[in-house]
Amino acid sequence: MPHALLLHGRQGIGKLAFARALAHVLLCESPDNAGFACGGCLSCGWMAQGNHPDFRLIEPEDRTEGEADVSDAEGDTVTSRSRRKSRFIVVDQIRALNELTALSTHRNGLRIMVLHPAEALNANAANALLKMLEEPPPATLFLLITHQAQRLLPTIRSRCHKIAMPVPSRSASEAWLSAQGVTSSAFCLAQTGGAPLAAMEADSAAVREEIEAFAGQLSLGGRIDPFSAATAWAKNDFGAAIAALQKWCYDLMSVRLADQVRYFPHQRPSLQAMGKSVDLRLLLEFQRILIEARAQVSHSLNTELQLEALLVRYAQLFPGSTRS
Repeated sequence: MPHALLLHGRQGIGKLAFARALAHVLLCESPDNAGFACGGCLSCGWMAQGNHPDFRLIEPEDRTEGEADVSDAEGDTVTSRSRRKSRFIVVDQIRALNELTALSTHRNGLRIMVLHPAEALNANAANALLKMLEEPPPATLFLLITHQAQRLLPTIRSRCHKIAMPVPSRSASEAWLSAQGVTSSAFCLAQTGGAPLAAMEADSAAVREEIEAFAGQLSLGGRIDPFSAATAWAKNDFGAAIAALQKWCYDLMSVRLADQVRYFPHQRPSLQAMGKSVDLRLLLEFQRILIEARAQVSHSLNTELQLEALLVRYAQLFPGSTRS
């Protein structure tokens, strides 16, 4: 077993679940003949309770973001502190691993560190981890999970054994989702690019109706009314609107160049018809604009105005548009 594994692949396909299962097996004291954890030893008990002393999961942590005076149920003024999920793994979390590796292991002589997602390491944390990978501590396995391997330092990637995690087949994913009680597995899988865990999280009748309604507006091409469409969608999540636009434009480009549709298969006829007339140069520029808009989602002040502007530009992708 190398000292570091890099599990890379699309988000929502189960890389973290795989890493947990692998750690469970490696820490188990009596794995069965098929290679699975026994579930009955002391180590398996610790893993089931989430407190194994030789296992660490390092993820972006919640952080306190300011204080405000509010009134409690009895009318007294108390100080409330809001907490928000950080986007980064910070250097103190990596330094804490150094302190842990200075101690002896508790069971089976192995210690496992899972970092998820590895691209969340900020610059200082990445450099601190690199030093550990360059001089790995004994009896320690690092499992790095990444959805975007290109965002990791090349020096970190070079010190890991890389394992590509494939997207499950559509038939296997649909069968698994049906077993989990997902009623619209085909739609959810399409919207998540075939990622079954992400599809299960996206299973919502209300969301499906909203996306299909938005897709119906987009299928009008140059005849879309940007203002009514923006008004209808503005009450929803702005980030979700940008994501839907990006997926629609991806399919528009894909159907034009390769006659393939990933995210909106039920809209294939409309996409094929629109793909024949869309201006590819403008479509590529519009995709760049959408990337910039998505990066500014958290700073959005007036989502309806921004959606109107984006949908006006969308209508202009088609020659003869009344919005040109």
